Amino acid sequence: MQLFVRDLTVIDFSYLCPIRGMVGESWIVDVLLDGGLDDQNMVLDFSKVKRTIKDTIDNIADHRLLIPTACSEIRWQQQGDTVWMDFNSLKGDIHLACPAQAFALIPSELIDFESVNTFLQKALKAVLPDNVDGIALTLRNELHEAPYYHYTHGLKKHDGNCQRIAHGHRSPINVFENGIAAPKWDEYWAKRWKDIYLGTLEDVVKVDELTLSPQAKVSDDTHFGFHYQAPQGDFQLAMPKSSCEIIPHDTTVELLAEFIAHTLVEMSPGNQFKVIAYEGVGKGAISVKGHQV
Repeated sequence: MQLFVRDLTVIDFSYLCPIRGMVGESWIVDVLLDGGLDDQNMVLDFSKVKRTIKDTIDNIADHRLLIPTACSEIRWQQQGDTVWMDFNSLKGDIHLACPAQAFALIPSELIDFESVNTFLQKALKAVLPDNVDGIALTLRNELHEAPYYHYTHGLKKHDGNCQRIAHGHRSPINVFENGIAAPKWDEYWAKRWKDIYLGTLEDVVKVDELTLSPQAKVSDDTHFGFHYQAPQGDFQLAMPKSSCEIIPHDTTVELLAEFIAHTLVEMSPGNQFKVIAYEGVGKGAISVKGHQV
């Protein structure tokens, strides 16, 4: 007997790529279970599917930075609850010092659907009841008609896992100029925020103030330093400047929608802009700025 659940959850995360650097992603998860019927004549009650499978996936992968530990470009070490991470990419070197729960260590050379699927299935097999003989996951992107960007950020004021300094999203955007769809602006922001780290201005510090690993060779000429304290611990990051945009406020989706709309009004004075900015899949914020001609 097989039991399936489509759209079980969405994993919002970032990962390290030797070519693209730090990449924000949003993957939809579908699940298929094989097994015999239990004493309720079910493979697994749907409420338990959500509690057991969704919660496990969320706990080990969602809002984390996924690290391909078999990649030759990465070095990491852990002391107590702090993990130091050094990564070389074509976009520049990336260095972090964060609580261990900010990372998911994937034993693979690359982060892709297959490697993350294997990682998740191993964890899930340990928590499923004995009558479940097998589990298959499908990880997939949402299909977008509008352009989209990949961004990474951290929200130190958040009381949940969004406070982790390097998690991200794959997000579409729709811009309307004077009430008319403006695909040129969709494309503009998709290009501007392609594989970007959106840093909050008040979190920026000089890189020599960061406590990074001895392998971190960075300077203020090449990197932005970010540092903040949050309920989950001390978060530090050094990112190549070419992969960053500094935002003058927090990077919640509400404020990002406001930032985009305000920037567009500055670029095209006298026009009204409506910005529909997503945060991953199926959620986001809307901001309207300016006066319609």
